[in-house]
Amino acid sequence: MAASSFHLALALIMVISLSSLQASWAARSLLQTSQPPQPALPTIPPLPKATLPPLPAMPNLPTATLPPLPTNPSLPKPTLPPLPSTMPAIPKVVPPPLPATPLPTMPSIPTIPTTIPSFPFLSPPPSN
Repeated sequence: MAASSFHLALALIMVISLSSLQASWAARSLLQTSQPPQPALPTIPPLPKATLPPLPAMPNLPTATLPPLPTNPSLPKPTLPPLPSTMPAIPKVVPPPLPATPLPTMPSIPTIPTTIPSFPFLSPPPSN
């Protein structure tokens, strides 16, 4: 499955790169050709200016008089109790004893060979 997606991605990259070559050749050939004369654009007749009626004058509104705000009442100052001068002793936690049974042993991991075996079809033929 991975090989087919790799080939699909490779084919897609090739198609994109080849299509960009064709597009660049087409753009270059369009730049090298002479441009046809531009057609004259039609003229738009001027529109008449719209006249707006004058805005009415703003009437003067009476100013409202607000009563004065009440003053904040004074609150009593909170008092905190004094902190203790010494910290109480923290009890010691003793963990339970571990069981006397031994732990199981881990199986041994097989070693990986570091030398590559020689195959007869990879070695050169003997010389006479």
